[in-house]
Amino acid sequence: MDILTRDFYNTDTLSVARDLLGRDIVRVLEDGAVLRCRITETEAYIGRLDKACHAYGYKRTPRTETLFAPPGTAYIYLIYGMYHCLNLVTEEEGEPAAVLIRGAVPAANGDIIAKNRFGCKQKEMNSYQRKNFLNGPGKLCRGLLLTRAQNGADLTKRESGLYVCSGSPPDPALIKSGPRIGIDYAQEAVDFPWRFWI
Repeated sequence: MDILTRDFYNTDTLSVARDLLGRDIVRVLEDGAVLRCRITETEAYIGRLDKACHAYGYKRTPRTETLFAPPGTAYIYLIYGMYHCLNLVTEEEGEPAAVLIRGAVPAANGDIIAKNRFGCKQKEMNSYQRKNFLNGPGKLCRGLLLTRAQNGADLTKRESGLYVCSGSPPDPALIKSGPRIGIDYAQEAVDFPWRFWI
């Protein structure tokens, strides 16, 4: 499948958040194993007006600097000192905006992803593990072995070992939207319907 180009990310963040649904995240590990997950849930963050965005009001810090990078850059940060979150930078360079990947399902090498999450093969997971396999940003990063080491990766280049392919975009009628999760501090932005899922 074709890797999504910089032009795909260099547009309105809300459109990218919807258009990423059904696409495949590909992670190539150091041993050459290729992990693939289909995106099922996203959230949009737009720094110029969104109090939930780390770079709200164009706030630049060492942590947020990647949000100002060219579109199609991976922004990975750590929350609660233990969970990594994968975001895909959108819009033009210097405009802090990104899409958080909230959930996915395995599309290739699910056994390796399951081992990374639970230490077992996919068919050996119990019902709780199946339900909670990749249904959260920290769970997804753990399954794909993504950490701050991949922060700043160029998602448009195969050699980065982390990219997004064309996948199988869903019927638009199947896409749902609603408020984002875990941003109670964000005042009016709490109610923005910027979470998308299938």
